[in-house]
Amino acid sequence: MTALFITGTGTDVGKTFVAAGLIRYWRGLGLGVHALKPVVSGYDPADITASDPGAILSALGRPLDAEQVHRIAPFRFMAPLSPDMAARREGRALDYPAMLDFCQRTIASHRGLLLIEGVGGAMVPLDDQRTVLDWMVALSLPLVLVTGSHLGTISHTLTCVDVLHRRGLSIAALVVNESGNSTVPLDETAETIARFVSPVPVVTLPRMAAGAIDHAAFGTIATLIGARQDPVLR
Repeated sequence: MTALFITGTGTDVGKTFVAAGLIRYWRGLGLGVHALKPVVSGYDPADITASDPGAILSALGRPLDAEQVHRIAPFRFMAPLSPDMAARREGRALDYPAMLDFCQRTIASHRGLLLIEGVGGAMVPLDDQRTVLDWMVALSLPLVLVTGSHLGTISHTLTCVDVLHRRGLSIAALVVNESGNSTVPLDETAETIARFVSPVPVVTLPRMAAGAIDHAAFGTIATLIGARQDPVLR
């Protein structure tokens, strides 16, 4: 079994897009894939299709219904805020031990490829004491770090990489996902980032419509992950 954690330098940089693309790519190769989006904020139960769990389920080829959502995303909050703030709006708190146990049990029991997608950026608060970074450290899985190509992304990305390395986490691939209406060139942004994060491999992902797959780009991501972690992905 190969398990990976997908995180980002911030919100709306394309974590779910990358996760769904990898799932579709691997399924296209006939590989068994499972995915979790354990914590979700900004979730509207009346519109599963537009949600992150909905995008993951669609990529997995599973029904878009409440039961399937609960199987992959049991900790859901409605407000589009950090999980600690969103939970507080509902008069509750994220049960971090239960969430971590859910992930660990799935990792231990699942055979094949497993993706776990985080929520927001790498330092988003989950509760009053812990962030996504603490969650990643507890699981200690190889990471796919997703960032945008917007102005300012270089500083955000290098800061994030430094923090991840200081906590002993391994970045299997860094994906620069082209931001909408970006004023800076995608390739030049990626080249600058690559100079500072070597030997972490950097992959560019051009802007695409939801559900589309750039087979070359996702194939490169999958190969890099496989070359660094598990030959089953090659």
